[in-house]
Amino acid sequence: MVSSIPSSGYPKFSLTDSRFDEKTYWGRLKRCLDVTDPRTLFVGEKKLQDSISLLTQFKNGALPHGTTDQKLWEARKVKEAIIHPDTGKKIFMPFRMSGYVPFGTVTVLGMLLPAPSFPTVIFWQLGLTTLVKRARISNPSMKALLQQLVAYPATATANICNVVLMRNHELFTGIEVKDKNGNVVGTSKIAAQKAVFETTLTRVFLPLPALVIPPLVMQFLERTKFLMKRPRLHFPVQVLVCVASFGFGLPLAIALFPQISKVSPSTLEPEIQKNTKETTLYYNKGL
Repeated sequence: MVSSIPSSGYPKFSLTDSRFDEKTYWGRLKRCLDVTDPRTLFVGEKKLQDSISLLTQFKNGALPHGTTDQKLWEARKVKEAIIHPDTGKKIFMPFRMSGYVPFGTVTVLGMLLPAPSFPTVIFWQLGLTTLVKRARISNPSMKALLQQLVAYPATATANICNVVLMRNHELFTGIEVKDKNGNVVGTSKIAAQKAVFETTLTRVFLPLPALVIPPLVMQFLERTKFLMKRPRLHFPVQVLVCVASFGFGLPLAIALFPQISKVSPSTLEPEIQKNTKETTLYYNKGL
C-alpha cells in the first residue's frame, strides 16, 4: 500500500477523521469555514470525478505515487461539498452549505426590511432555513438597530418552529448512534432530542450577526466623506455589509457544537446500553 506524502499544515489524511481539532471551538470554526467555502460552487465535473476517483484509490490501497495529504484533503473537501453522503448524488447548488450565503442573500435582505411584521419575518426566515435544510436594509442608526433587535425574537421563533417542523420525525423515530469505528449500535430518540436541541440553539444564534452588525457598521460608514459624496453607493454598500455579516455569522453559529457529538450510553435507551460495551457513542447533530 502506497502511503501519502506529508504536507505542511495538513494532518495525516483520513476518510473519517476531521482535518481540524473539533474538541475546541477554534477547530470547529475552521472546519465550518472550510465547509462553507463558496469556491466549491465552481468546481467542474472533471475535478469532482477526479476527486472521487482519488479517494476511492486511497480506500482500496492503490494510491498513486507522489500523492500528498494536501491533495487528498482537498479531494475530500470537494466530494463532501457536492455529493450527498447518503444518496451519493449531487446536491442541488442552492442547498449546499457552500451555497448558503450566495443563494441566501436575497432572503437575508428581505428579513432586514425596516420594521418587519411578524408574518413578513416568518416568510423570509422560512425561505432562509429551507436552504439550510436542503442546507432594502433600513437606514443605519440607533433606531435601526433597535428595529432589528425587535425583529430578532420573531426571527429566532421562526427558526425554532422550522427546526421542530422539519425534524419532528426524528423525535419519534430516533437517529443512529455509532461506536468509535462507525458501527451502528442502535437508533435513539434521546440522542435525537439532543441533536434537535443543539441544532435549535445554532439556528437561534445564526441570524443575530446579520441583524445587529449592519446597522452598527453603516452608522460609522455613513459619516465618511466617501459615502457623503457618493449617495448612490449607499444602498450597494449596505448590501455588501449585510452579505458579509451573514457570511461571518454562519460559521460562527455552526461551530457552537461539534458536527459529530458524543453521548454516554448510560443516558440512552436500555436496549442500546445492552447492545454495546463502549463508554462513549456518537451521533450526527445535523444542520
